[in-house]
Amino acid sequence: MQRIREAILVEGRYDVNTVRQVVDAVVLESGGFRIFNDKDQLRLLRRIASSRGLIVLTDSDGAGFVIRNYLKGALPPGSIKQAYIPDIAGKERRKRHGSKEGKLGVEGMRPEVILEALRRAGATFEDEEEQATQKAKPINKADFFAWGLSGQKDSANRRAAVLKALDLPAHMTANALLEYINAVSTRAEIEKVISSITVGD
Repeated sequence: MQRIREAILVEGRYDVNTVRQVVDAVVLESGGFRIFNDKDQLRLLRRIASSRGLIVLTDSDGAGFVIRNYLKGALPPGSIKQAYIPDIAGKERRKRHGSKEGKLGVEGMRPEVILEALRRAGATFEDEEEQATQKAKPINKADFFAWGLSGQKDSANRRAAVLKALDLPAHMTANALLEYINAVSTRAEIEKVISSITVGD
């Protein structure tokens, strides 16, 4: 089992159990929307995020993104990383009914999917040598406009196609996508993806 330096924040206790079976890490439970009113928990998360870093790994539904956005504003800038699971239709075995949006949550993800989501978020694997890769200049909003991903008539459809090609959740905004690809990808990789998609894919 691979060890990760950052703590990982998930929504519920079943998510905690799932992630702990995949990586050796501190895994914390947000309690879903209860996190909005728990000042003690928020103080603890701030300390953890500042000292060792924090990876937010929520479900890919709307509720998961509400939690992500709240934490983004509540925790120190640069101290959290966002790990995204793909949109996969289904229902966890223990549940009688699926989620409102019909998607599997963190609890229902296969181990390799969770591991890949953590890698793509930039998790620090302590048993691996750090590889310093030289990145091209950061991608910005002007690039998004030039690529037709924002500010144009079919931008939403083009972004949706890019999200699908990158196996990312459909709920991601243009800003979240921009932040994500600057954290884990290069200009050349993204240009390759964009050139391979057509609207309606």
